[in-house]
Amino acid sequence: MAEAYPWQEPLWQQLASRPRHAHAYLLHGPAGIGKRDLAERLMARLLCQKPDSLEACGQCKACHLLAAGTHPDVFVLEPEEADKAIKVDQVRELVSFVVQTAQLGGRKVVLLEPVEAMNLNSANALLKSLEEPSGDTVLLLVSHQPSRLLPTVKSRCVQQACPLPSPQQSLAWLAQALPEVSDEQRGELLALAAGSPLMARRLHAQGVLEQRALVVEGVKKLLKQQASPSQLAEAWKTLPMAMLFDWFCDWAQLMLRYQLSRDEEGLGAADMRKVVQYLADKTPQHKLLAMQDWLLQQRQKVLGKANLNGALLLEALLVQWASLPGPG
Repeated sequence: MAEAYPWQEPLWQQLASRPRHAHAYLLHGPAGIGKRDLAERLMARLLCQKPDSLEACGQCKACHLLAAGTHPDVFVLEPEEADKAIKVDQVRELVSFVVQTAQLGGRKVVLLEPVEAMNLNSANALLKSLEEPSGDTVLLLVSHQPSRLLPTVKSRCVQQACPLPSPQQSLAWLAQALPEVSDEQRGELLALAAGSPLMARRLHAQGVLEQRALVVEGVKKLLKQQASPSQLAEAWKTLPMAMLFDWFCDWAQLMLRYQLSRDEEGLGAADMRKVVQYLADKTPQHKLLAMQDWLLQQRQKVLGKANLNGALLLEALLVQWASLPGPG
């Protein structure tokens, strides 16, 4: 049974109580707020033969089959490997499923996550099924980055924004999910997760606070010329590239904001506050803007799963970072 989160209750009431359902929903919002759980909860409700008010009954044949992962009228489409693209052949299998008759005589439900993992060919192969799914079929599409989707995909769905919980809701949930972690560390995890509580829990499991400490220490050594870009690139080669670019993009943005506002309250997390202020004071703005443009371009390539040489990309990043202070 998918977990129900308190910050989703108003949206759940709205979705589950609909007398008629759309043929396709696009559930979108930041990663780590429970969109997949919401989609699975809605799937259970749509397939249940004897729904109990707004929830699936959990007792009928359809509910038992779904819980066992053997429901014949369910199709889950996701990348075959983590962080890889959804292939066009996978979408063709989905299309074949959609045109079949429901074996239990009710609805068929497709769950696709993340939608942005489809390449152009995969997305185009899905369009016909999105526009006119045969029979009583509902497609539940989950996206963490809807800006990357084709307009033709978005226009064929009911687009439903999923709420980011308030900091109070997130911290209360994390206190139950991570009771062994201190209040201060839960706050740090939530900040690194951009306010997404499930992402904060995932980051904790990945040891992100230790990774963050390693990177911050490396940046400080780089600026003091106690470590070279190549040494740090080698030391960081096992760290997630997207995470590193997120952090450097964030630091560049904080520096620009400080240059414009001189607001010391807006210098970001305590671990890099002094470094951000130092670099903002010492770096010409045109140089910092050029750095930010480069970071955003490379981050887009990383998120787009481009075939990159990670070690060389990291070294290029660090060479430019080390050259920020001083005239440019």
